[in-house]
Amino acid sequence: MDSNLSDVGGGPGSSATRLVWARVMQGAVEDAVRAYEAMAAGHRERVLEEALVVPAATRDTLVEVLRQARDFAGAARLLEADGDDRAAAPMYEQAGAPLLAAEAWLRVGEQARAAAAFERAGSLEQALALYQALGARESLAHLLGRMNRPMEAAEVFHMLGNTHAELEMLRAVPTDDAQRPEAVLRMSSLLDAEGATWRALVLLADGLKHATGAGAAMLQAEQSRLLRQMGLASPPEGGVAAEKAPPVVDGYGYLKAIPIFDGLSLEDMRDLYRLARPVLVPAGTTVLEKGAKGGGLVVLLEGMVSVSTGPGPEARQLNMLGPGAFLGEISLILDGPVSAHVRAHTVVRALRVTRTDFQYFLETHEAAALRIFRLFTQSLAERVRALSS
Repeated sequence: MDSNLSDVGGGPGSSATRLVWARVMQGAVEDAVRAYEAMAAGHRERVLEEALVVPAATRDTLVEVLRQARDFAGAARLLEADGDDRAAAPMYEQAGAPLLAAEAWLRVGEQARAAAAFERAGSLEQALALYQALGARESLAHLLGRMNRPMEAAEVFHMLGNTHAELEMLRAVPTDDAQRPEAVLRMSSLLDAEGATWRALVLLADGLKHATGAGAAMLQAEQSRLLRQMGLASPPEGGVAAEKAPPVVDGYGYLKAIPIFDGLSLEDMRDLYRLARPVLVPAGTTVLEKGAKGGGLVVLLEGMVSVSTGPGPEARQLNMLGPGAFLGEISLILDGPVSAHVRAHTVVRALRVTRTDFQYFLETHEAAALRIFRLFTQSLAERVRALSS
């Protein structure tokens, strides 16, 4: 037996850990993995303590043993002890220890990765400070939304030109908040700019029910301006009726109805909806190209699309889809090619959730991610059964 494997002073190779150390020092990694996996938790902890006094080369072998044994936290601890934070950080992430990962990323100057890890760990103020320092405005805006700071989030989304997310944040300002009149005014302006002036008037009428003082005066002034713009001297008798506003399909209900999102909480659904990007597709334009890398989820709000076996004239049409239909949900999770060709039959208004945005959502909403993966697996299994029957 190697002289390093003694019980003297409780050093490496104590009676409970000797078998693992013998295999490690022989370079028999697979045998060492099996021996380590068979140990009780207390003995595995003893191995990690003993590892601090062995030569660096031996410790490197043990790190590989821990990786293969799936003790990612143990491997990260040893790497961190050796000052290799760059290797330790992803190990901590695999171990489900995002706070330790964030601190390791920070030590090696990887501020963006540290910020994302702090956010996953729930250390939102630390993440916020890093996003601000980095000028990462989109991440900053989403984080402000999660922190229930909707007016600040709306301002950042405004700078980004993301009207959809800005409106969502402004809607989230409570009716009893002192900033609610300002939020209503900004929403009214955005809706009017989109040609939805009736919706803006309905919103202003509702806002006036809760506003007082200067806030009420500000909303009344905007209401008067929009009425003059529409050629009306005053609100219709009985006020602005909601039923006079044209019906609006914003896509939230369609998104919520997609099976893999079933059971998500209200807050998680609103966060997911805020990540969606409105798109307008001219008639005849390709929405999804067969064989191309999946572009994420597309939810149809208005118009029709044609689904076919390919782009050419010889392709066979498989289906025509309209409002409420969704495409590309598999590409949110599986990075594979599109299986059919989808073309806009008419002008199409839709929502798109990109794979990148969806991955961010999964990383920052652990409970929602677990639910989505479970339902996705069930859906995939049902498709396989249907194809094999």
